[in-house]
Amino acid sequence: MGMLEQILSQALEAALNPTHFELVNESHGHNVAKGSETHFRAVVVSEAFIGLSRVRRHQLVYQAAAIALEQGVHALAMQCFTPAEWSDSPSRLSSPPCLGGMKKESR
Repeated sequence: MGMLEQILSQALEAALNPTHFELVNESHGHNVAKGSETHFRAVVVSEAFIGLSRVRRHQLVYQAAAIALEQGVHALAMQCFTPAEWSDSPSRLSSPPCLGGMKKESR
């Protein structure tokens, strides 16, 4: 686990006290240098999300992730669930392939 991934993970866990938490560094699938920590996907299941809209849940995650975002995290995809929602349907979305930078398809 790299330094930014560790900062991000610790920040999200401390702020949201998740009952289930997954953090995946997806930087390798983007046009960045090998070993980069720029693109992450998080699955967060927390009671902190109860009664909140999807937008408000994402705002809480962004607030918790502020330091990591300031230090170089470029993208943070997230799925935010309450424990009941996760229990009903524990599904994870996958990220689409990156088409930015050098990997952009010609048209």
